[in-house]
Amino acid sequence: MEPTSLLGGGARLQAIPPAWLSGLAWIYLSVCFVCAGVIGYDIVFGRRRQPMGVMNFVFPITALYFGPAALALYWRWGRVGARPARPPRPLTGAKMPQMAMAAAGQGMHERPGDGTGPGHAGSPDPVRPARPRWATMAIEVSHCGSGCTLGDLISEWVIYAFALAVAGRVLFAEYIGDYVLAVALGIVFQYFAIAPMRGLGIRDGLKAAAKADFISLTFFEVGLFGWMATMAFVFFPAPHQLIPNSAAFWFLMQIGMMIGFFTSWPANVSLVNRGIKVTM
Repeated sequence: MEPTSLLGGGARLQAIPPAWLSGLAWIYLSVCFVCAGVIGYDIVFGRRRQPMGVMNFVFPITALYFGPAALALYWRWGRVGARPARPPRPLTGAKMPQMAMAAAGQGMHERPGDGTGPGHAGSPDPVRPARPRWATMAIEVSHCGSGCTLGDLISEWVIYAFALAVAGRVLFAEYIGDYVLAVALGIVFQYFAIAPMRGLGIRDGLKAAAKADFISLTFFEVGLFGWMATMAFVFFPAPHQLIPNSAAFWFLMQIGMMIGFFTSWPANVSLVNRGIKVTM
């Protein structure tokens, strides 16, 4: 495919990945889609919508590259109790004393640990063990990374569809497109987390979101971009390179997103400790 160069000419020919890499890519991509589907199904049809609405999207998006690890994080530390299918009907004056007496009688017969207290599996708000610090930070970084991931997905397909290049290199166009969209969507994700918690309007909310997420988003992209450079210059150097219509391309991008997850971790810890970011 001949790219439309913004600042110079160049060529990009599709590389044929090894069969083992393509096979591994298809397996892992399939596992990740299943994990994301399980989380999405549990949130929507299991009536386990997150108290912070944006997290309903964060957990499935994170599973698109972290797969079983993201599913385990959600199931152990991010899953909330099922909500009622419909709000209960208001009690009439005649029924309230009867309900109160029944509840009192039931409480006399309940015993700790018999499965009928507030911590049992069917309770809408089950008692959960205290979330460890690492799990809190993993969810925080997942929130940061989900905006980056979505931006990268959109950018890569747009650049491929329009065959764009900068200074004769597709990689430079990917850097610009990925970073701009990742920062934009990351700030939007952060806005819907921070603005409702602080009661901020659109203008102040976007300012606070940009202040909270700009550095962590940048560090996520730094890790990803370093891996993309390795893909372009070491594994599949020009003119034959992997392009987004291959499973191997997205499998290697998933690895880059994992690297970005960990390169942004220290920045997220610092921002949370300084009170700039709020924990999810």
